[in-house]
Amino acid sequence: MKITLLPLLAFVLLIALSTQPLLGAADASPEQVVDTAGKILRADTKYYILPSMPHYRYITSNTDGLGLASIGEFCPLDVVVVNGYHGLSLTFTPVNPKKGVIRVSTDLNIKFADWTRCPHYSTVWKLDDFDVSKKQWFVTTGGVVGNPSWETIRNWFKIEKYDGAYKLVYCPSVVQSPKHLCKNVGIFEDKKGNKRLALTDVPLKVRFQKA
Repeated sequence: MKITLLPLLAFVLLIALSTQPLLGAADASPEQVVDTAGKILRADTKYYILPSMPHYRYITSNTDGLGLASIGEFCPLDVVVVNGYHGLSLTFTPVNPKKGVIRVSTDLNIKFADWTRCPHYSTVWKLDDFDVSKKQWFVTTGGVVGNPSWETIRNWFKIEKYDGAYKLVYCPSVVQSPKHLCKNVGIFEDKKGNKRLALTDVPLKVRFQKA
C-alpha cells in the first residue's frame, strides 16, 4: 500500500505552529509614560519634571521642580531641585528619534528647553566626572542628543515606574557592557543647601506635567 507523506507533514507543521507564541509577543513595547493629566508623554514636547512629594495631593504652583545652578564653576550648569517653583521645562528624545512616544525602560536624552547664560554648553543632561571629594556622580549639562556610543554613554537616562509614579535612572543600554553604572537618580544636598541631582541609592520620585 502506498502512503502519501505530504498531508501528514502538513498536519504536523500546523500543530507545531499552533503551539508557538504569536510573533512579537516576546518583543512587546515597554509601557508608555503618562503625564499628570494621564496623557502620553511625547518626544520633543515640553514638560516639567516635578518631585512627587507625599503631601502633594495635587500639582500646584508651589510644587518643587528642576532647574539649573552654577555650583563649583560658572559653566556648565548643574541640575538641581528648586523649591516652590515648577522649574524649567524639558524635552525628551528617545534613542530611536523616529519613535514619538516616551516609554519606560528606554534610553533617552533629557534637555532643558530654556536658554541659559552658558551658550557654549548645551542644556542636555549628562553624568559629570566623579566628584572625589563628595564621592558622588552628579548630573550636569553639556551633553549631546543622539549618536549612541561609548563617547555619549553619559548622556543617556531612563524613566522607570516607581511607587505609583516614576523615577529617573542612569542605566544606559545603548552600549552593551556590564562595566557601566546602573543607579537611581536622587538628591544630594550639599552644605550650602543645594539639592543636586546625583546617582543615589534612594530614587527621586517624580511626575511629568506638560508645560
